Amino acid sequence: MSARVPWFERRWNFQFPVGCFPDILERLRGTPARAEDAVQGLDGHLLTRREREGTWSIQENAGHLLDLDGLWSGRLDDFLSGAATLRAADLSNRTTHEADHNGKEIGDLLAALRASRTRLMSRFDSLEDSDFARTARHPRLETPMRLVDMCVFTADHDDYHLARIRELIGRFA
Repeated sequence: MSARVPWFERRWNFQFPVGCFPDILERLRGTPARAEDAVQGLDGHLLTRREREGTWSIQENAGHLLDLDGLWSGRLDDFLSGAATLRAADLSNRTTHEADHNGKEIGDLLAALRASRTRLMSRFDSLEDSDFARTARHPRLETPMRLVDMCVFTADHDDYHLARIRELIGRFA
């Protein structure tokens, strides 16, 4: 497998039409099902195994997706309120590090992810098409971002961690 580009080294070029948002929302909507599919039938030891110190297990990667739904929801609030700059993410990922996702049941973690994502998708589904063109500055990327761009960014983040889960399964199974 080729080397992965670390998340914080990635850059985006958001030059697609705002009208692509329905397709992008489907990616976001499908994240819980893809996470469930990826871990189905794996035993607890495999789910909680870390590749090395300082990395996350399969289960911690899945838990991180849940942890960040609060950020995505907050940023949606920022767009809808007309904020000039989106709220910043905790780049240390303290929430995930302190959550003890490895101490939880994978089924409970995935059910919480599904419930959280369902709430987030309900919010997106209630928006007007024009809302997806709203713009705010992304604090880390230091660039203007439309709401539709944030949806792509979020879907890419989901994909990044789902790919990491598959990578760990391939290494450990």
